[in-house]
Amino acid sequence: MSEFDVLTVGSAVVDRGHAVTNLPEPDGGAFVRESSTAVGGVAANVAAAAARLGREAGVVSRVGDDADGERVVADLRERGVDATRVRRGDERTSYTLIFRDPDGRRMIVAGGESVPNLRLDAADLDYLRRGDAAFTSAYAPDPVVSDLVAAAADDRLPPLAFDLAGPLSELEGRGANRETIDAAATACDLFVANEVSARSYLDCGPREAVEALRERGVRRAAVTRGADGALLLDGDEVIPVPAVDAPVVDTTGAGDAFTAGLIHAWLLDGRPTAEAGRFAAAAAAKNCTAEGARGGLPTEGEASELLD
Repeated sequence: MSEFDVLTVGSAVVDRGHAVTNLPEPDGGAFVRESSTAVGGVAANVAAAAARLGREAGVVSRVGDDADGERVVADLRERGVDATRVRRGDERTSYTLIFRDPDGRRMIVAGGESVPNLRLDAADLDYLRRGDAAFTSAYAPDPVVSDLVAAAADDRLPPLAFDLAGPLSELEGRGANRETIDAAATACDLFVANEVSARSYLDCGPREAVEALRERGVRRAAVTRGADGALLLDGDEVIPVPAVDAPVVDTTGAGDAFTAGLIHAWLLDGRPTAEAGRFAAAAAAKNCTAEGARGGLPTEGEASELLD
């Protein structure tokens, strides 16, 4: 038996959130009503969400040797996430600036050097083989994603989930490039994208994006559409999944909760596609009911109760 259920690779950061009067247009402005500091990062969020769902989870990442780095690692440990492969450097811990309007919509700006400096070594790959599933996103540095894709293609990793978390313009110089994303699409066992990242990568809407992924040989994928739910690809079948209603406080981290729900229910439990998608939608909806990327992460029972 494997030691872990889910092992994630990529970003673990500090989130500096600002509740603003509005999300500004280009050359526009806004006023900050309230500020807070929490922790986030796609890889760390997915690991934390998996742990909340009852999974044994761990993360491979890099933080700075500073107070923010201490905060990131301490939070992971408090949530029961293994942080033994989170290395420390002398650079600044990576961070995000999150601006949230009264309707829960947000804009995110990233900075800091620790995550872009992450690289994998043989011990990291050995660690990942101790899990039943692995996860990374396009926000991980391109050399890291390339190493993971190569290992997955050679069957040297457990099933790999990949999240195309941002548009290509946002990834330039710090995340995976187009060629690596192309390779990830065919090597991974689950390809996840949101509407914005899918349009940037494939130059089409969600439905056409799912069809394009199928034509490229992707067998299992999800394209999320916010309040319009998601489209899941299972072999030749495209299955729409409606969003789950819940009072929205903050949409930060909703996509990461959805991905963790899919890994939990679809990749690991092997539930029917539509059932797994509905569970993932419930996990995302529940997380939106509180502030922060991990504010409302649900247990298995809480997500199921929201569906009921």
